[in-house]
Amino acid sequence: MIENIDKRVRAEQFRQRLNRALSDSGLSQSALARAVGVDRSTVSQLLTDQGARLPNAHVVGACAGALGVSADWLLSLSDRPESAAELLASSLSLTEAPRALVDERIFDWHQEAEGYKIRHVPAALPDMLKTRALLEWEYSPHLGRTADQAIGASEDRLTWMRQSPSDYEIALPLYELDSFAHGVGYYEGLPLEVRLEQLAQFERLCEQLYPRLRIYLFDAKRLYSSPITIFGPLLCVFYAGTHYLAFRDKERIATFTSHFDNLVREAGITARQLPGRLRALRAAISSGSTEH
Repeated sequence: MIENIDKRVRAEQFRQRLNRALSDSGLSQSALARAVGVDRSTVSQLLTDQGARLPNAHVVGACAGALGVSADWLLSLSDRPESAAELLASSLSLTEAPRALVDERIFDWHQEAEGYKIRHVPAALPDMLKTRALLEWEYSPHLGRTADQAIGASEDRLTWMRQSPSDYEIALPLYELDSFAHGVGYYEGLPLEVRLEQLAQFERLCEQLYPRLRIYLFDAKRLYSSPITIFGPLLCVFYAGTHYLAFRDKERIATFTSHFDNLVREAGITARQLPGRLRALRAAISSGSTEH
């Protein structure tokens, strides 16, 4: 909410902030006048006049642009001197997402958020719960000769994540787990023994790490979510395939936290029910059943 300020007070604050911005910029009054497109005497008057009048919007905007601050800050409508572009850049970042396991950027974010609740909607099955056999099947075709080294390094990071003091909530579409179990879609060609071993590991870790790790299955026919990770109150990160889109402003983090919490509320399979679902899938594929 914008505070009502007496026009004389606002005019005085404008002069103070304009003087501060000019001093910080290193520009002379003459240079500012040229950048704004006014006479030097006009700039001098803006900096020293004791009246209650403010310059017109064009002059305020031109001064803000020349000095690298926001017009709202000059007019005491904001306490942040940064320009809108700078504020956006500080709250949003776009970084490359290499085709790897837990890359340096993701691992840094997990370490930064250590101790906070981390909410995660993975693009496929969550990497931190995968067996080595599944990691090799999934990543060796891409990583080639470096697969063993990359998987070994990633296993260390995955182990750290499992042992960190953070709480993890994972929301996964029902179809993702079913597709994996039955070896269809993305998982076509995945050997049965790898799928059975992976389901057993899921079950074991879900029981060992509960309640610090909670996995929920939601119905994607009713609800949809892009791959996203919310690192406590610090940031939320979307995975777009080749890039990560990260937000740090509180409003967006709160919005997507609410989105994630809705996935959990509407989950068809809760964290407590998941081990039973995993046992049923193992039994179904072991017997050759096609029922989900």
